[in-house]
Amino acid sequence: MTLEQIAALPVREMADKDAHLYVWTVNRFLGESIAIVKSWGFRYAQTLVWAKTPMGIGPGGTFAGNVEFIVLAKRGSLKPLRRVETMWWNWPRTGKHSKKPEAFQTMVESVSPGPYLELFARRKRHGWASWGNEIANDVEMPNSPDRATTKS
Repeated sequence: MTLEQIAALPVREMADKDAHLYVWTVNRFLGESIAIVKSWGFRYAQTLVWAKTPMGIGPGGTFAGNVEFIVLAKRGSLKPLRRVETMWWNWPRTGKHSKKPEAFQTMVESVSPGPYLELFARRKRHGWASWGNEIANDVEMPNSPDRATTKS
């Protein structure tokens, strides 16, 4: 999806008035990701880091790209369930390109009260509603491109 299509997703309408939002991104799109969460009605809070163990030189410019970022944004006054002692993790890679570690969602569940919704999901997780083009969806996503429509 283009950045414009992602920004047009109705996240503002789908999220509770008091909510936490976690958005995965890479270095190239970090600034745009923060702008998108603001357009959805959230305020930027922190940037979390998945420091991936290098597997060779990898892609990137001057520095090899072996990290991914999670933009944490908030709306309203939802209190976290706990305070976490770090802003970075070295979760194991899953092997499949851009597949996110299960430990991330476990961490989210320990910090942010539900309900939970994963957009661009690749698999189901108990207790989470899911939407993506690789699974049967639990939610309707108005204004999404045809390639990510609800499957029957």
